Amino acid sequence: MRASFDRLISWTGILLAILLFVAGGVLLYTSNFIGNEVKTQLDMQGITMPQGAALESLPPDDKAALEPYAGSPMDTGPEAKAYADHYILVHLNKASGGKTYEEVSGEYLAMSPEQKATPEGLQAAQLRMTMFMGNTLRGLLLYGYAFATMGTIAGYAAIGAFIAAVILLVLGILGLRHASRLERADNAAAGSAPAAAV
Repeated sequence: MRASFDRLISWTGILLAILLFVAGGVLLYTSNFIGNEVKTQLDMQGITMPQGAALESLPPDDKAALEPYAGSPMDTGPEAKAYADHYILVHLNKASGGKTYEEVSGEYLAMSPEQKATPEGLQAAQLRMTMFMGNTLRGLLLYGYAFATMGTIAGYAAIGAFIAAVILLVLGILGLRHASRLERADNAAAGSAPAAAV
């Protein structure tokens, strides 16, 4: 009876190990696919991370966040996030005086047609367009960062699934060996019992 129970538990562990191997494979494929897509899409933008004078003009915290990537092509999620949060955002805040796109756009839309035709109105229209384009690019880069992060998490999950699968497989095989030993011991005990009775 004990051998049968060990066998059942062991086969269950082996089946779970197979499922984890499959899940690990899917997660690994997902991680690689996302990583390749993020790199390809960022490469297509042709953005080089700021360096030299472009870095020197930034506040210290933003400069420090960008320095590790200075001069390299932007082709990873962390680079995209650094560029979005510490370069584009800094320039947008400088251009708008710290106002959001919504605030800048609201001020422009509140102008009368006559006000929009003045130099100040044209400048407000240009700032509105700059804020729109900058925030759009920033949002797209942060989406790239989010997907890259999901790819990284999928990669770690794949490693975890493979490790768990190997552990379950080893435990399952050891369990089957133990069940076989128990069965042999039971058979030997059953075979020797009649002889002892004689």
